[in-house]
Amino acid sequence: MSELGSRRLENRVAFVSGGVRGIGLAVVERFVLEGAAVVLSDLDAEGSPVVEAVLSRLDGAASYVRADVSVEKDWSGARDFVESKHGRLDILVNNAGMGVAGKVEALTLDEWRRQMAVNVDGTFLGTKYFIPLMARPQADAPRGASIINVSSIAGMVGYSETSAYCASKGAIRTFTKCVAVEMAARKLPIRVNSIHPGYVRTPFLDTGFQRWVDQGMGESVDALIGNVSAATPMGRLADPSEIAGAAFFLASDDSSYMTGSELVVDGGWTAQ
Repeated sequence: MSELGSRRLENRVAFVSGGVRGIGLAVVERFVLEGAAVVLSDLDAEGSPVVEAVLSRLDGAASYVRADVSVEKDWSGARDFVESKHGRLDILVNNAGMGVAGKVEALTLDEWRRQMAVNVDGTFLGTKYFIPLMARPQADAPRGASIINVSSIAGMVGYSETSAYCASKGAIRTFTKCVAVEMAARKLPIRVNSIHPGYVRTPFLDTGFQRWVDQGMGESVDALIGNVSAATPMGRLADPSEIAGAAFFLASDDSSYMTGSELVVDGGWTAQ
């Protein structure tokens, strides 16, 4: 992997959904550090304090468009924004997601559908709307464009009371492979890969663990984190920046012969 901050993404344009916090924000920060111009999206209102704080910290290298990834017109609007501002897109990170937990028979159909709408429909719509923009040859990106879909180890193995979440992440895994093969068969210069993080210390994880605590499945968030850390071969949770490093690799020309691949970043969890 390239040296941190070596500007390997200079003159590239990236779009990152769910980019205001957690893994998405870490990816945005790494891409900016590597020289990319980044457009990020999330559910926060444009001009809100949290969005303004993020943009200020990125010092003009990023812009923001509000988008609900489950809404098709929001994706067409995001596409139009990117095309108008930059005229190209080299890197798409379908990162936005949510998690629904509970016993299968306790899940409502609305909960199931919302889980699929955000995680699966969002990945599909982002891919659908940005492929035409990414397929345009670019002289300063001779190895083509890169779509990076954020799945999870939950898309590879099963966990109790997470059937909807695991199903959605498994769908992202196989969708990635299908689109990768399709892009290659159509001779389009777009490679498509998925990242499968393990347990990462983010607000998303804290919220999920707090839900487990509220359901009597743990004494505290910290206790659950300690249990998960102990069960991970590397003995700790990941920092979001470590997932961002994997995204940078897939965005860069260092991964130019990878498509349809799964990049697992889980501290050895699925190796056990």
